[in-house]
Amino acid sequence: MSLLNKITLAYFAPLLRRIDESRKDPARFQRECFEHLIKNGRDTAFGREHAFRSIRSTRDFQRAVPTRDYDAFQPYIDRLRNGEQHVLWNQRARWFAKSSGTSSDKSKFIPVTPDNLHACHFGGFTRALVSFLQRHPDSRVLSGKALTLGGSVQVDNTGNGKALQGDLSAILLRNSPRVAEINRVPARNIALAPDFQEKIKRICETCSHLDVTSFSGVPSWNLVLLDKILEYNNARFITDVWPNIELFMHGGIHFGPYREQFSSLIPSPRMNYVENYNASEGYFAFQDDDNDPSMLLAVDNGVFHEFIPARELDNGNINGPRELDTIESVTTGQPYALVISTNSGLWRYVIGDCVEFTSLYPHKIKIVGRTRLYMNAFGEEIMIGNAEKAITIACERCNARVREYTAAPLYMTINRKGAHQWLVEFIHPPASLEEFTACLDDALRSVNSDYDAKRTGNNTMLPPVARIVPPGTFSRWMEERGKTGGQNKVPRLSNDRRFIEQVIAIADRLDGNPSPPAG
Repeated sequence: MSLLNKITLAYFAPLLRRIDESRKDPARFQRECFEHLIKNGRDTAFGREHAFRSIRSTRDFQRAVPTRDYDAFQPYIDRLRNGEQHVLWNQRARWFAKSSGTSSDKSKFIPVTPDNLHACHFGGFTRALVSFLQRHPDSRVLSGKALTLGGSVQVDNTGNGKALQGDLSAILLRNSPRVAEINRVPARNIALAPDFQEKIKRICETCSHLDVTSFSGVPSWNLVLLDKILEYNNARFITDVWPNIELFMHGGIHFGPYREQFSSLIPSPRMNYVENYNASEGYFAFQDDDNDPSMLLAVDNGVFHEFIPARELDNGNINGPRELDTIESVTTGQPYALVISTNSGLWRYVIGDCVEFTSLYPHKIKIVGRTRLYMNAFGEEIMIGNAEKAITIACERCNARVREYTAAPLYMTINRKGAHQWLVEFIHPPASLEEFTACLDDALRSVNSDYDAKRTGNNTMLPPVARIVPPGTFSRWMEERGKTGGQNKVPRLSNDRRFIEQVIAIADRLDGNPSPPAG
């Protein structure tokens, strides 16, 4: 073990003990977290409105505060963005993490308080890193450079114009501790550059000669970066450029479809992949076992967790008072919608993710879906509301009418960037499928900022690939699945290709032609 690793592990020994204790008694840490949150929220506008001073237990809290999705919570956030302070938390909310929107908004703006920034986000990443070092005491990850792809930050023109908004990654970079900046690359002005192509170009120029030992972020964005690094250096493998690379801390989208591509680019037996569950709303879990892909739920970094059994979401009623499961009552093997209260002032907020516990003591989770239909193969987070609105716009512009449709990702390969594939059964087809597809692409970009970012300059995603399927394709598919009747609906969006491949097979039979190559 290197001296640097010994010093680091000794310094963080108390934190490692807390992590171990939280595995054995997560309920104690959640009770302490809950009490801390209520104490710091009682004198806010929200706390007074919901009588926090009368809350003595989680049951009191659940009776006093309804669960809310972003649309229901947005009026409080708008007050913060317009300059009002102490609406949700007893600290100034100067930063807002911008993420993809709901069915009614192009973007969400999540407040990031100092407590949330340091105790939750930075605290979560610290837990993941020191846990990795504990498992790999001979790692050289600290002796080299850590590469981070940042987003961009801008002044929010809402209200008094003093609020700052940007991608969470950019906010973390703008506020990272000085000690973390010692080994981080590229320079902050490059990492925060708004032009993605220019950012990648500058990273190639300034980081190719450095000893990069780790990188982090969303797999799709980083795959684009690695391809450019190889091209710039005329190299076959990333290890030809960065021979000591050994860690990729990833999150944001499912890693499974990308693992083979990363392994082919980084053929090193020392390479490790660690998943984080970090969102604009907070840092929730991290992988603490190399042989177990599920993640340890973080129970002591300023987030109080509640869980709605997914079967209760069938009626679509997310907002309202309800008593829910906590860490003390969950079970394995069933999906839950995650509900959070945080040190940024999100109270009983339905984040939109569904998780499933793979074990108890320790409480480990895997992300199993969203509370709504979605596509998020490349960080684009296309929700069903986005898709319905975009299809409507495209039909209006192209004088077309759609009977049924479904969409799924075309995953990246080494030689091709990702895209979305759409299968559409028309009542009245457009004069030009190419024009319809272009209109659909433009409409999606207009209603979803994350999709727009991924499509800008074809950075991460290529234009959609659309195919007209014969009349009766979807009804035949439903019949073959035994899903006829008014209560059975075609899944409009999917984050994998299971459904769309079944529909393609039926369309091929009806067309009497072999399936065209995907993409």
